[in-house]
Amino acid sequence: MSSTTAQKIALTKQLASLNHPFWMVNIMEMFERLAYYGVRVVIPIYIAQADEIGGLHFSHIQKGDIFFWWAIFQSFPPLVTGGFADRYGYKKTITASIFLKVIGYIMMATMTTYWLFLAGCCVLALGTGTFKPGVQGTMCQSMTKENSSVGWGTFYMLVNIGGFLGPPIAGFFLNWGWDTVFLGCAGIVSLNFLMLFTYKDPKAGGDQTASMFDTLVMTIRNFFNVKLIVFVLIMSGFWLMFNQLFDLLPNFIVDWVDSSSVVKSLGLPDWILQKNSMRAPQISQEWMINLNAGLIVVSVVFVSWLVSKMRRVTSIFLGIVLGSIGLIVAGFTTAGIMCLMGILMFSVGEMLSSPKMNEYLGVIAPKGKKGLYMGYANIPVGIGWAIGSLVAGDVYETQGDKANLALDYLSKNYDLVDVARTGAVNKLVEISGTNYHRVTNLQWNEIDPTRLSYQEVTNILWDQYDPYTLWYRFAAIGLVSAVLMLFYAKWVKKVEEADV
Repeated sequence: MSSTTAQKIALTKQLASLNHPFWMVNIMEMFERLAYYGVRVVIPIYIAQADEIGGLHFSHIQKGDIFFWWAIFQSFPPLVTGGFADRYGYKKTITASIFLKVIGYIMMATMTTYWLFLAGCCVLALGTGTFKPGVQGTMCQSMTKENSSVGWGTFYMLVNIGGFLGPPIAGFFLNWGWDTVFLGCAGIVSLNFLMLFTYKDPKAGGDQTASMFDTLVMTIRNFFNVKLIVFVLIMSGFWLMFNQLFDLLPNFIVDWVDSSSVVKSLGLPDWILQKNSMRAPQISQEWMINLNAGLIVVSVVFVSWLVSKMRRVTSIFLGIVLGSIGLIVAGFTTAGIMCLMGILMFSVGEMLSSPKMNEYLGVIAPKGKKGLYMGYANIPVGIGWAIGSLVAGDVYETQGDKANLALDYLSKNYDLVDVARTGAVNKLVEISGTNYHRVTNLQWNEIDPTRLSYQEVTNILWDQYDPYTLWYRFAAIGLVSAVLMLFYAKWVKKVEEADV
């Protein structure tokens, strides 16, 4: 028997060893992610893209503030709910989370003022943060050290099946308006109520006699572990960099990236295109971002199997490096093909790092504290996402937003210094490259007789303001995290088993 065949059998055996509750909660996670990414991939456009019909038209700073609080409410409650999942059972926490998520989606569908929409986002985030420890705690109880790499890879594959299907589902719902996107996702996540009847809740393993207060104290006390705190802080830098793919890149693609040559070369169908009367057909931003989920779906189990014998912290290091470089490649030029290549590189880095973080915490978690440690896994996500959102909102508002840069260009070159912002926006059509909802019929040729094309105007702004440089700071943070992970790996090697 060849070594290749033996390896295939080994992979098959590992998959076969994963039990029924593992597969059921993974299907639940897929439904939850289908709804979540149906909103998550398009919501930067809904919140802050100035030319989006039916959008909220908030500033990028407001968008950053929304994502900041979203990160807080999604990532820090699992500190508590993870311990509660171990104490009271995984199904109970999952049930509570589904209720919260449905309410959150409904609020986002119906609330359009800043504070009420923010409240809806926070309720959804709280539901999401409550959902994760229950699902991941069930998984940890269902896996062994021998099959955990493939198990987490399988989990990540199913997560990204949901993520991959989210954008087309959102596009389908969008035919009836933005409110239907949120309401449709509320319906999808409700399917998990039915899934709760398909498996028996595994024994949580936590202290079943502890009071609510004792559980809370235990949750906080157990976090104060030097090795755990250092790992969390290092991974926070990774997540700060990571979330910009979903928070900043969608707006960056709409504003700057030209994928028309890719569309023409591949003959792409209309249903993945974004059409604008002023420019050639483009790949819609959600489908460009969706390349991330698509590659992960077809590759992550195999990649996880390949690195199953590698130290988990080593795999995380390699993933952070690749992800950081991929972010720069995706944003350093307006060429659509380079943006896609960057997303692919980023995705490989994600496969090497993100599942391994959860796997690492699951393996080092003490017995009876699997859900608790899966709650801790959300802390670096929250710190990185929250801080990154504040930084990214301010950075993009001043260095990346095409409308704002066009306003600045007009004020410096067309004597519009004394014109109020609204009045200046009313003079923007082709210079900003978009059909703003506030724009009058005044055409570019009335301002400049050269009648520059859409792409020529984009190139002027690109060369004048260098918006691609905004990616450098995020990639630098990622690379610093990678270097620190190397030192961490050397440090913990002395106290961890060789296969951890």
